Amino acid sequence: MARSRGTILIATDGSDEGKAAVNAATTFPWPAGTRARGVVVRSRIAASEIPESVWADIERSLATVAEEARKILARRWADAEVSVIDGPVVDAILSHAERVGARVIVVGSRGHGPIARLLVGSTSLGVVRGMKHAALVVRGRGRDFTRVALGFDGSPDARRAATFLAGLDVPSGGQVTIIRVLEQTRMSSVSLLPSAARNAVLAGAAEVDAAAEQKAAREAETVAAELRRAGWKVDIVLRKGAPLHELLAGTKRCRAQLLALGARGHTAIERLLLGSIVEGALHRSPVSVLVTR
Repeated sequence: MARSRGTILIATDGSDEGKAAVNAATTFPWPAGTRARGVVVRSRIAASEIPESVWADIERSLATVAEEARKILARRWADAEVSVIDGPVVDAILSHAERVGARVIVVGSRGHGPIARLLVGSTSLGVVRGMKHAALVVRGRGRDFTRVALGFDGSPDARRAATFLAGLDVPSGGQVTIIRVLEQTRMSSVSLLPSAARNAVLAGAAEVDAAAEQKAAREAETVAAELRRAGWKVDIVLRKGAPLHELLAGTKRCRAQLLALGARGHTAIERLLLGSIVEGALHRSPVSVLVTR
């Protein structure tokens, strides 16, 4: 997200998580000139047996949700509009985002609003899977975004996450911790080798790991320089172990309020599908998650 005028779309359903998404949107450090639009989805999927009188109550509730969201957004954007639209929830949000030209979709981590009993699956996960540019999944109150953890693996999407952060209006004292997790070479059957061969294999594996660590450090420093130029204070942390576990542990250790990730990583499966690291982070992260593509 460059330092230029852009639009964000905030989806809410009136639940505590939906309200948190609206509130977080007003405090997130969007660049100057950003516009805001809101959306509340009205869906009748799997609801053919619901009486019209009940639907009338639901529609009144949704109109109230939309107006309350508009009032909150108006604290920062006087021209904010919140629309009530029809359709399957995830598809409707994604279609509306394209209609209004939104570069970022903001959603709560999960919803329990007036029509929650009609929804199937995770709205936030569906939005992240289908979004074109970026999604901010708000967890908890999510009102402060001064400390950010950037999960970085050197992939193009991870670089875009860094560029997104560099394009924000850096808050006072803004700090980004770049977390790079390295998986060490596994040598499952080395103990069966003669000692000389075993030592040679282990030495070769150590050289490979050392080279990978040096490359990771160089890539992280390149990203750090971009973020420092934008005004962020930056630390680089290299961790070794299981990627998701170490990423979340590093996020907790640096007391981050936001975890930023690229949608796809370098592995074959992550190039084809939304990465398991991202989905794991969406389910297990204790803080809000920003995902870019």
